[in-house]
Amino acid sequence: MSTLKNPKFQLTASFIAMMMVGNLQYTWTLFVEPIRAGRSWQLTKIQLAYTIYIAIQTWVQPLSGWFIDRIGQRPFITVAGILAGIGWSSIGYATSLPQLYIFYGMAAVGAAFVYSGSMGSALKWFPHRRGFASGVIAAGYGGGSAISVWIIGYLIRNYSYQTAFLTSGIFQGIVIAVVAQFLLHPDKEFVAPKAASPVIATKSRKGADSFTSIEMLATPQFYILFVMFVAVGTGGLFLTANSGSIAKAWGWSSTLTAVVSFGLLANAGSRPFWGWVSDKWGRENTMVVAFVLQAASLVSLATIGQTSGVMFAATLILTYFTWGEIYALFPATVGDYFGSKYATSNNSFLYAAKGVAALIIFLLQYVHEYFGNWSAALFASAILALLTALTAFAIRRMPLPTKANQNSR
Repeated sequence: MSTLKNPKFQLTASFIAMMMVGNLQYTWTLFVEPIRAGRSWQLTKIQLAYTIYIAIQTWVQPLSGWFIDRIGQRPFITVAGILAGIGWSSIGYATSLPQLYIFYGMAAVGAAFVYSGSMGSALKWFPHRRGFASGVIAAGYGGGSAISVWIIGYLIRNYSYQTAFLTSGIFQGIVIAVVAQFLLHPDKEFVAPKAASPVIATKSRKGADSFTSIEMLATPQFYILFVMFVAVGTGGLFLTANSGSIAKAWGWSSTLTAVVSFGLLANAGSRPFWGWVSDKWGRENTMVVAFVLQAASLVSLATIGQTSGVMFAATLILTYFTWGEIYALFPATVGDYFGSKYATSNNSFLYAAKGVAALIIFLLQYVHEYFGNWSAALFASAILALLTALTAFAIRRMPLPTKANQNSR
């Protein structure tokens, strides 16, 4: 087997690409207050850029995923390096809100290509360990920023936020474009690595059919998963955008870089950890436990997180650790329910739920403004996470989708 066709090599290459685009989302919170001070723009209007980024980054993926399934990820991720590099570098020089939205949106298209291509590749190369593989890829998206926040924080403090955007954008764009040249999908001769033990194979329910995206969209299971993703994704996305502003409001700004870094490490670590757990316990069972813990963590952040810098850090880290797993559990579940053949496209349709969640967090900005505090939005997010846990418990009792059921309608 050549190196390029080694599943571990492909997983590593995709992981590196995901590390680069993860910065576009997870370091944004460090820029919000400097942009606010430098441009005197309203916080809600600045954060609309984040909503636009999430929406584009997710809603482009169904179309890009369809093409990537059929022609491969290399050309798309090459273009992604150009878009992400130019878009992110240009944000610091935006002199109007429309320019801010356009540049961040350009970077979002690049991130969409990388995310759909990398996650789909993991599901194809590791069909027997989807939870772990999708967790590793998702960890790249969340984990790379744990290192870069220190670099970007340094550049903002000692130079300017414009310099931080420019240098990180150029670096990320080059790395993505280079890594793209090594990416492949498995060919017809590929033999999937077998599961480490039969226990793993029996815990996660797996359908026997491979569904196209059109066929998947005709199943009720897809829409249940979609709504679940929207609901449980809201709290973490809200924190990703606003943790810097929350820290400033509660008086913990001095610890922001460290807290964000450790929070991102927890976010990244949660993905392979909960993915690995789901390979053993089953996807839905793992969702119930993780989402209940997510609700409890959000409540803790809203209450005892305000009492001290230590408690703020601890509860924020716990919140990230019980939220990041959605980016491993849901892709793995899609692969289990609907098969590997069209995994890139199918997962991209489900991932579009993140864009809907972004619209909700924009509404939560107004909840914050109305009540004059951050707790109301955090409590609302906790309720959504708890409801999602109950839904995961219910969907476990539903039969898996089959093409036979579709044909009988």
